[in-house]
Amino acid sequence: MEIVFENTRKSFEVHGSKERLIALDDVSFSVADKEFVCLLGPSGCGKSTLLKMAAGLAFPDSGTVVADEAPVKKPSPDRAMVFQDYALFPWLSVEENIAFGLEVNGVERGTALERIERFISLVGLKGFEKAHPYQLSGGMKQRVGIARVLAMFPKALLMDEPFGALDAFTRMDMQEELMNLWQAEPFTTIFVTHDVEEAVYLADRIVVMTSRPGRLKTIVHVPLARPRVRTDYDFVQIRNHVLRQYERTHAPTEEYSI
Repeated sequence: MEIVFENTRKSFEVHGSKERLIALDDVSFSVADKEFVCLLGPSGCGKSTLLKMAAGLAFPDSGTVVADEAPVKKPSPDRAMVFQDYALFPWLSVEENIAFGLEVNGVERGTALERIERFISLVGLKGFEKAHPYQLSGGMKQRVGIARVLAMFPKALLMDEPFGALDAFTRMDMQEELMNLWQAEPFTTIFVTHDVEEAVYLADRIVVMTSRPGRLKTIVHVPLARPRVRTDYDFVQIRNHVLRQYERTHAPTEEYSI
């Protein structure tokens, strides 16, 4: 699935004021089919808003958001979201949480059972099928959330800081797990993060946003083979380049690769 943002602008009402807060201002970029793109920028720059517009949960004031050449007008199982807070049903087991979306979308029971088993295995939760969320660590809960959306076979995965609440070591494990899944069966991915190293580890390209109002500052290509090693010279060079972009708050849009 290709996703295109063109001249996208979004503002919000300010409580108690006639003025509107501009969150995004004239943002244009595209995500190619099966490409992994990270949105990187400071808090409040509109990263999550862009993601919600791709999901059909929010809409631009002007400009367009297009998925596979059709305007995004509503949510679709083809564009699935993974949130930071897991969003699991506490009264359901691991397998029941994964099954929920399949049942809602009318997936035949035999097919659903096959998918549940397959993705529980893929995210490393074999043996935890009957466990409930309170019995799982943060990393395990996020694995359930990822398995739940992947079981729907979406064309695009939209991830809103999914590892932000995890400790450093679990976060790195989850980054590696996500890369293994993506490499096994690539799917279009837009991944929101504040973490420069995370973005360089995961992405084909990194879309760097300015402070609010969010504008496109630069697009950084990451032409590194996977799996990536964070201490390699080229990795460190790209990471340092991205870090320098935060010092250029009014830099023009540019393309970079090594």
